[in-house]
Amino acid sequence: QVQVEESGGGLVQAGGSLRLSCAASGSTASIESMGWYRQAPGKQRELVAAISRRGTTNYGGSVKGRFTISRDNAKNTVHLQMNSLKPEDTGVYYCNAGGLVSGSNYFPSKDGWGQGTQVTVSS
Repeated sequence: QVQVEESGGGLVQAGGSLRLSCAASGSTASIESMGWYRQAPGKQRELVAAISRRGTTNYGGSVKGRFTISRDNAKNTVHLQMNSLKPEDTGVYYCNAGGLVSGSNYFPSKDGWGQGTQVTVSS
């Protein structure tokens, strides 16, 4: 079983930056891919970015060119650097570990979710 813990959320003004981190522990040898999702109030959870063990990345359309996902396989951590933040980036950001990057898709692991970290971007 994999445990996932996110950190790095907070309040930032529009145009600012934040860096989220996600650490996986437990049965980490089985983790092929990791990803970030977000959920705004009243909206469905959506994929933000994902990365495979080999470094293949996928991004949601609204964050391309602004967000960068990176991974440290030795430490079982993944980071999400978020630049040029907009109010519409506000939401709870969830990390998922153990899913699969396939083509332009990321298929999350059912049991690999963290509790989430709040990101609020003020206008």
